[in-house]
Amino acid sequence: MPTVSTTYHTPVLLDEALEALAIEPAGTYCDLTFGGGGHSRAILERLGSDGSLYSFDQDRDTLANAPDDKRFHYVESNFRFLRGALRLRGVEQVDGILADLGVSSHHFDAVERGFSFRGEAPLDMRMNQRGGRTAADIVNLYDADSLARVLKEYGELETTWKIASCIVRAREQQPIRTTRELVEAVKPCTPRKDESKFLTKLFQALRIEVNGEMEALKMALEQSLKVLRPGGRLVVISYHSLEDRLVKNFFKSGNFEGRVEQDFYGRALTPFEVVSRKAIVPTAEEVTRNPRSRSAKMRVAIKL
Repeated sequence: MPTVSTTYHTPVLLDEALEALAIEPAGTYCDLTFGGGGHSRAILERLGSDGSLYSFDQDRDTLANAPDDKRFHYVESNFRFLRGALRLRGVEQVDGILADLGVSSHHFDAVERGFSFRGEAPLDMRMNQRGGRTAADIVNLYDADSLARVLKEYGELETTWKIASCIVRAREQQPIRTTRELVEAVKPCTPRKDESKFLTKLFQALRIEVNGEMEALKMALEQSLKVLRPGGRLVVISYHSLEDRLVKNFFKSGNFEGRVEQDFYGRALTPFEVVSRKAIVPTAEEVTRNPRSRSAKMRVAIKL
């Protein structure tokens, strides 16, 4: 196994992702979620002197993890701007793209960023801290209907109207500014038995809304069709059913509804060859070693 730094984030499905990319030594690759650089360093170990790697991250904190390697190019950008960022750097097509979605261990462990309900911190949750709305903005400014929609779509929670009402009642007394204050606000509708699971889903929903994660994923997937050369590989690791469903449908049909179109002769029109019909998941050994990998699902496709 390649040597990687695990101080910032332990890369998930590392060996499986490298195998799925089928790295060519002189190829050009993209890591859309640089984070701690674990996947990127492993890709660099398999590249030759003529290979190139473009690693994206919108969180400026991750720049500290950038390796000193002339083949490595750090792109400080949301991966929703994949094609434009590459073209600015003179790159039209690449041989492979890896996207390890979700939140890094660093973000959960950096309590002050507000991604976790364990501890108290400003209700922020922005991946890019240089601007944009925070989770506090959403919690305090969205009306009850909009809050319920976010919690249902992105948290897949039940009784979302009841939860939204709890939040609205609490903020009428005083603005909800911290993670602890949000936990207290929803306490009347938090199930005692599954409190941790409930809060995880609640914070997930707000994080996805804050960062526009689903829209960014759609944009990146659509651009991958223009960026990947024929035979190029797209590898996506997702952590919840919303992401996985989008990826699965897109790989199957080239659209997000999974609607397979046919040509005049009834042959399926699809831009990809799906490498594995079933998602690839971590081994029991990896889950034991890195519990945060337990919900990971990896899908692989080759551009036709």
